[in-house]
Amino acid sequence: MWWCRDSELMAFCCQMGNASCTNLTLDLGWLYDQFAPLLTAAIIFSTALSLYLYSSSFLKGLLLSSHGNTGYPAYDFWMGRELNPRLLGGRFDLKEFCELYPGMIGWALINLGMAHKQLAVHGSISNSMMLVNAFQLYYIVDALWCERAILTTMDITTDGFGFMLAFGDLAWVPFTFTSAARYLVDHPQNLSPAGLVLVLAVKALGYYIFRGANSQKDMFRSNPNDPRVAHLRTLKTERGTSLIVSGWWGTARHINYFGDWIMGVAWCMPAGLAGLSAVVPYFYCIYFASLLIHRERRDEYACRLKYGKDWDKYCALVRYRIVPYIY
Repeated sequence: MWWCRDSELMAFCCQMGNASCTNLTLDLGWLYDQFAPLLTAAIIFSTALSLYLYSSSFLKGLLLSSHGNTGYPAYDFWMGRELNPRLLGGRFDLKEFCELYPGMIGWALINLGMAHKQLAVHGSISNSMMLVNAFQLYYIVDALWCERAILTTMDITTDGFGFMLAFGDLAWVPFTFTSAARYLVDHPQNLSPAGLVLVLAVKALGYYIFRGANSQKDMFRSNPNDPRVAHLRTLKTERGTSLIVSGWWGTARHINYFGDWIMGVAWCMPAGLAGLSAVVPYFYCIYFASLLIHRERRDEYACRLKYGKDWDKYCALVRYRIVPYIY
């Protein structure tokens, strides 16, 4: 794809740099003030894009998603009929672009706007706002840098590009994942040294699990004889592929989801430590837990169809789904 990792990161750095420079002369707090109109515009645009994607998917010769080609219009509109819609003569993958670029950068920019609004209203930026911005910015940069990893996800390989992904990428991600930063504009707080250490420790734990598990799997897929993964025990399947049953992937079948969720908890804690009675700061980790459980069930169903009896053997060896010894 012509939209490569380097150009994506370059575009992100340019936009964030431009926003930072603009911040000196332009009040980015308008992102807070105009939050509802911007959200409305994103919903309208994602709906219009979805209508275009659905209507254009009936052209001949297109690769369709089995999940979005059921014959039920409402469901197919939601899931997306065409697997990977392309523009510019097939050179521009619209789904991959939307999965990473506009929503992710919009997310970072809105967070920056929330920090600027807090500065304008309260005269300073709290350490909790700094943590939320730093944690989520690092996650965004990591996703853009590891762009190729998205090519093997279910969103790209299996799901069509319909309203579910269009709305999620363009409206849901940038306007709900910023809820902690938005909350801190109205409820500013500075964490104590103990609070800072606690939040940083939770974040480090989540990242250690998430990156360790994903890196181990990627190394094994790239070269099973790599000394760093050659010691891993595997289950040979009738399809000829091997499933890892030790290391990170011997603790749970989706241990990377667990690490990802722990990082999400760390994103919420800087705002949520104000009091457990406040639900808004914890919205992301509550929503994300339900999303990961749903995704794990979809993966489980697909793998059972793919591997048959071998999957039963695998589940007997790796008993837990996401959280070791619990779930």
